[in-house]
Amino acid sequence: MSKHWEQNKDATVYVGNIDERFTQELLTELMTQVGPVRQVHMPLDRVTRNHQGYGFIEFDTPESAEYAAKCLNGIRIHGKPIRVNKASADKQKTVDIGAELFINNLDAQVDEKILYDTFSKFGQILRQPNIVRDDNNISKGYGFVSFDSFEASDAALANMNGQYLLSKSITVDYAYKKDGKGERHGDEAERRLAAEGKKHNIVPEQQVLPPAFHMNAPIAATTPVTPVAAVPPMIDPSVAAMPPVGMMPPVAPLGQPMYHPPAGFNGPAPPGFMPPPAGAPPPGFGAPPPNGFPRRP
Repeated sequence: MSKHWEQNKDATVYVGNIDERFTQELLTELMTQVGPVRQVHMPLDRVTRNHQGYGFIEFDTPESAEYAAKCLNGIRIHGKPIRVNKASADKQKTVDIGAELFINNLDAQVDEKILYDTFSKFGQILRQPNIVRDDNNISKGYGFVSFDSFEASDAALANMNGQYLLSKSITVDYAYKKDGKGERHGDEAERRLAAEGKKHNIVPEQQVLPPAFHMNAPIAATTPVTPVAAVPPMIDPSVAAMPPVGMMPPVAPLGQPMYHPPAGFNGPAPPGFMPPPAGAPPPGFGAPPPNGFPRRP
């Protein structure tokens, strides 16, 4: 398994505003015109299986990536000018604090957008998450996420290590440093440097993420919600005049129910009910007792 420092981020370019008719094969063919290409990645929508209008191309050297950005930026493909920018980490090297996590045992369906949506809940992510892929653009099962603070990376590590992401339980730890000495990020020296830089307002520079990474963002808690006015229910007048449940009137002769209107109601009896005789007691209180029993109080 190759180490993450073997993936040359300085030799990678971002290509945006790609027409939907353009395929990964055509993008690979276009990029090979300016330099040797190691790998091409165009994230696909999980439902439609169409690309999302952007991609990342890793060249053999940073010089090839810079040459591609100069030659191809702004050319029109299917009438749309593509954007080709070198995804160089030159500026970030001077201010990168090292809050980079290594996420292993990733499900094959996990892409960069899923990693971003999952880990951005813990803090600001500096650049697009990196999932390492083979020559066929198939995930090798691990990737990297860089935060702008150790507070965010510590929270992500504490909460996500051992959690399930799609169908697999992932492992989260600090990534190895790129010097190849086997040391991980997040040591005391890096934390002290990050604290000193924060005091002098020196913060890591955040790359501009593709528009697709900002879609389906959760609504902020401060967003005002328009209340829905309560609508009074429609009530049938004949039903409203019915006696309450448990206070049904006694049965009239010939099986026709008698109607006892509620207090203060002088309207006619509903269809199917007969009006009570003059002087009849309220329902439930004046029903004739069985033979041999006294009248109810």
